[in-house]
Amino acid sequence: MGTYINIGNAGFQRARNSEYVDKSGLIAAVNSTLFTERCFSCVTRCRRFGKSMAARMLYAYYDQSCDSRSLFADLQIARDPSFEKHLNKYPAIYLDLTNFVSQYMTDDVVETIDAALLADVCKAYPDVPVESGDCLMDYLLRVSIATGDQFVFIIDEWDAICREFKAGTKAMDAYVGWLRRMFKSQDAMRVFAGAYMTGILPIKKYKTESALNNFQEYSMVEPGSLAQFFGFTKSEVLSLAEKHAADFGELEKWYDGYQIGDEPSIFNPNSVMQAVSRGRCRSYWASTGAFDAVAQYINMNFEGLKDDIILMLAGGRCKVNPTKFRNDMSIIHSKDDVLTVLIHLGYLGYDWRKDECYIPNKEVAGEMVNAVEDNNWKPVVDALRASEQLLQATLDGDEEAVARGVDAAHDENTSILSYNNENSLACVLSIAYFYARNDYVMHRELPSGKGFADIVLMPRKHVESPAIIVELKYNRDADSAIDQIRRKQYPSGIARYSGELLLVGINYDKKQKTHQCKIERLEGAVSSTIN
Repeated sequence: MGTYINIGNAGFQRARNSEYVDKSGLIAAVNSTLFTERCFSCVTRCRRFGKSMAARMLYAYYDQSCDSRSLFADLQIARDPSFEKHLNKYPAIYLDLTNFVSQYMTDDVVETIDAALLADVCKAYPDVPVESGDCLMDYLLRVSIATGDQFVFIIDEWDAICREFKAGTKAMDAYVGWLRRMFKSQDAMRVFAGAYMTGILPIKKYKTESALNNFQEYSMVEPGSLAQFFGFTKSEVLSLAEKHAADFGELEKWYDGYQIGDEPSIFNPNSVMQAVSRGRCRSYWASTGAFDAVAQYINMNFEGLKDDIILMLAGGRCKVNPTKFRNDMSIIHSKDDVLTVLIHLGYLGYDWRKDECYIPNKEVAGEMVNAVEDNNWKPVVDALRASEQLLQATLDGDEEAVARGVDAAHDENTSILSYNNENSLACVLSIAYFYARNDYVMHRELPSGKGFADIVLMPRKHVESPAIIVELKYNRDADSAIDQIRRKQYPSGIARYSGELLLVGINYDKKQKTHQCKIERLEGAVSSTIN
């Protein structure tokens, strides 16, 4: 058994010995590219979304040194027409670049990689002599000519060097040159049946536009036909929830929210598996290694970034142009670059139809808050604290404190919104109450009774706090907002809720530029029918 070639299927065997969600359909997609002009693929996604798992699965399937039939017999790929054609048919090479980057942080790291792979492949082909001055690609070509073998090359964390060495350094230039020699030379099609690279960053714009433009790229921004393999789908999580008697609603709130390509609902797979195995939903991202990078990018505070972060924490969306990003984490020139990095890292979701980004779920929102707090990003930290105080004042029925809190939120966020109507007021209130998302699910314009409640805060399971209905008025008065709640029977429209309820009326006086607040408390008066 080799170190990089003929390594066997033990890596994927461990996955099958554990609870495994079937993502083997990816193999069929890769099979369709072998021996074609599309045979080089780069599939990039954020940490903890199954990159290495997919790489080990592919290797176990292609490696000719082992018999992996039993590992795949009950999986989706076994029913695909291409299954038998390519199963364990190729000399396969597996390279995890993080192993080298963690050990060899030198300008000569690429030479070290090439020499290590060359030595291992030579052992696998003792009858094919290596010549003085041979690099890996020289020798692979010689092997292919002598034996007729064509290789499958799988690279995990392909961008590890890109993340550690800046553009223009000796190591980075050498790495780009090595990739071009391996996959862009005229010899590549003779040597490789196919190649599969995975990592966090796409490759198309690294160094030059044409560096590796023969790769088919799939990313968090452009997943193409592979979107379903980027994480867990809703149906997959529903099955896991049923199997483990887990609360699907909680899993959805914590880990769903990624709209990847045409897949409207993708969950963080690692966090879902952690939650169902431990029986508890919480943030499992603290150990991903991306936290420091997120904090660093947020701390750059390009113009408008603070406003966007606050708006997204409140459940809003922001425009982003991901096409400007050079796919190099050391080259950040604008707010768009920061937001695009956060999309690739998984800290933001991306809606390609609208070119909008957003915070996808409760887990990510909590980590984003940690990032801005740990960096002492004062405007956002102050907003977080003010939001916590506003919620407490609402629960205490302190009308004057709520009015002052909304005044402050209005003043702080005038750069985000044109404050001239009830919808703008509703947006500011969403921002002002974003701390409430820890214990509440926030709904904007929720259908209730005979109309729409502007903001409804429904307590999460196991939270012993009242539900809150907020009605907004513009140039009227707070009492009329409360009257409207009662007249339109809003309380009767809250689903499956029969606990304590707070009615909150807020009015903005444009002439005085102040808010008024009225709060009424209903004790156990609600029974509901709306889903």
